[in-house]
Amino acid sequence: MMFTTTYPTRETHERLSNEELTEYFSSIGIVPLVTLNSPDEAVPLARALALGGVPVAEVTFRSAAALEGMRRIRAEVPEVTLIAGTVHTVGQARQALEAGCSGIVTPSFDKQVVDWCLGGDILVVPGTAVPSDVEKAWDRGLRFAKFFPAEAYGGVKTLKALNGPFSDMKFLPTGGVNLKNLKDYISLPNVFAVGGSFAVPSEAQKNKDWDAITATCKQAREMVKPIIDEKNA
Repeated sequence: MMFTTTYPTRETHERLSNEELTEYFSSIGIVPLVTLNSPDEAVPLARALALGGVPVAEVTFRSAAALEGMRRIRAEVPEVTLIAGTVHTVGQARQALEAGCSGIVTPSFDKQVVDWCLGGDILVVPGTAVPSDVEKAWDRGLRFAKFFPAEAYGGVKTLKALNGPFSDMKFLPTGGVNLKNLKDYISLPNVFAVGGSFAVPSEAQKNKDWDAITATCKQAREMVKPIIDEKNA
């Protein structure tokens, strides 16, 4: 299957608005969660994602290699749109932006991080799990949020229920999403993309099998693209 999505260049990233960024993520449908074991993995892993039709990386602060990895991807694989994940503090958010990230994703609704990002017109996708979290995001004018941990909090069933009172909210479900349930999530009208480490299999990353990561991304894209096209028709 050929992919026709136009990928932003390094220069384009700097001009994209928050709305354009979320539209771009929606067009791809997958946001790989990347936890680097070493900064040396960053560039070949990012290239593997791009070759697989998923030129997006949510590099998490779950390892000490995060910031250096972000810098290397930004410098050497500019076609990959970077966002920072597992952001707990304003300091981490600031460092991520300085390292080349275009947006911030938090694991929970962190008022300080969210308000700091909003004050700087920075894309922030806050973590939500229950209606009270979603309400906090909605009250601040946010219409895109992470739903985490998705499977543990009811998965597809809960997202369907949230679509009633929060019909104008779009979610990035992460946590327990995999190739088996990927279509179930991306088919939901209130899901703009799915996130997770499934796009970067741990064994493939451990063995530096970049071709396997590319193949997994291609498989995932082939699964979601027809659904995204239908939703946008």
